[in-house]
Amino acid sequence: MEFIDLKAQYRALKQEIDSNINRVLENADFIMGKQVAEFEKKLADYVGVNYAVGCSSGTDALQLIYMAYGIGRGDAVFCPDMTFVASVEPAFMLGAEPVFCDIDPVSYNICPDSLERQIKAVCAAGKLRPRAVVAVDFIGNPADYDRLREITDRYGLLLIEDAAQGMGASYRTRKCGALGDIGATSFFPSKPLGCYGDGGAVFTDSEEMNELLKSLRVHGKGSSKYDNVRVGMNARLDTIQAAVMLPKLSRLEEEIAKRQEIAARYDEALRDKFVVPKIGDGTVSAYAQYALLAEDRKQRDEVRAKLQEAGIPTIIYYPNPMHCMKVFADCFTGEETFDNTVSYADRTFSIPFSAYLTGDDQERIIEVLRTV
Repeated sequence: MEFIDLKAQYRALKQEIDSNINRVLENADFIMGKQVAEFEKKLADYVGVNYAVGCSSGTDALQLIYMAYGIGRGDAVFCPDMTFVASVEPAFMLGAEPVFCDIDPVSYNICPDSLERQIKAVCAAGKLRPRAVVAVDFIGNPADYDRLREITDRYGLLLIEDAAQGMGASYRTRKCGALGDIGATSFFPSKPLGCYGDGGAVFTDSEEMNELLKSLRVHGKGSSKYDNVRVGMNARLDTIQAAVMLPKLSRLEEEIAKRQEIAARYDEALRDKFVVPKIGDGTVSAYAQYALLAEDRKQRDEVRAKLQEAGIPTIIYYPNPMHCMKVFADCFTGEETFDNTVSYADRTFSIPFSAYLTGDDQERIIEVLRTV
């Protein structure tokens, strides 16, 4: 059984994807070809922003943002303690310091109360400048942007949306990617909108920021790539990846609707056995993963072992809180104990999920989980 059935998605879109790829091959238009601009325009329209800047990965999308805003040494970047390292790794590389915040026990996103405590702690310590908040739409579930916006406005902080797992999700009728001052996403193959390699994008409403990002992604180019006006990156989106995603983007809303149906069946069947995902009022999750919580680590490990015996794959997103990682051992933690994050890491496991999960496979998964 596939954990995420990308093969079934390819079969459904094979004719369009193959045709698009062949067109790129025939034209030998491999780097920043016309399909990139077409994809950027359609993606911006879908998300509801003025500009989408395609780039080489979700990590590079975030690095482009940090570079564009000049975030670096002495800056504090606030981030949920439960996320993938890429949310803050580029800021750390540029000299900024990540300051982790506990997660909300229901949504698993950054806890606004913990965020405010950490901002106050950084201000009191006086060693770092509070600069930005990275709100991660964790496993496809939008963060509480109303609360976050109130806090970032009050303290004069940049609100960055890490929508790497959130393409297709929405909050108060607005699509993920358009909920912060600037947004980033990933097109890693397992994401709700994935390519066949690495890819990413930055979302902005600012024409000036759009031009700056386009310069930064091509070695800080000016009038051409040989006219370098700033230090930049090699962070271009390959034309083939844009060609792959064009038909996927056209099918995304249909797939998001299917994900809601599959999640609802899991919810109904499993809510008396495990903690199922809780989606906030007025939000639609992309369900990048379907994550359950067991009672504790022991039960989680027993359940996963039984699923493995039945040939059903599981993955833990993610096994380690950020503050526990060696790379961040010397970072500021204030007085936070990260109780919610530690509990989540000990109890979480994700089960097979995609818009192409068959009814028979889902029933088989449910049966094993209910009889463990």
